[in-house]
Amino acid sequence: MASETGRILTGSCLCGVVRYAVPDAFAYALNCHCAKCRRTTGAAFKPIAAIEAEHFRVTDGADDRLFVGDPTAHDAHCRHCGSFLYSLVRDAAYIHIGMGTLIDTPTIRPSVHIFVGSKAPWFTITDDLPQFEGHVT
Repeated sequence: MASETGRILTGSCLCGVVRYAVPDAFAYALNCHCAKCRRTTGAAFKPIAAIEAEHFRVTDGADDRLFVGDPTAHDAHCRHCGSFLYSLVRDAAYIHIGMGTLIDTPTIRPSVHIFVGSKAPWFTITDDLPQFEGHVT
């Protein structure tokens, strides 16, 4: 599971029961402001880094995950602490990793804000990243 940089990143839930490894070879990263992502994380937006599903590996606690959704599109949380870990998306082709669960620092940074048309009215975006009302066009 080597990446272009050769770096393997690790991540985990808050309590550390569920752990994962992923190469530092993300396809994209973004900040999603949709209502579902806000409710899933309890935050103003969800910063995610996307990678092809076959490159993502749960290293500990595979049986300790709680899935919300179906086999081809779901959110994964730790069954013990409730931490949001990742979403399986795009017909199970990609994993959207919650960047806050990464222990190691990825080289990628979010490059856009999406679904700003439904962002929390109490949150102000203060950076200069491009903003999209819905998905990136």
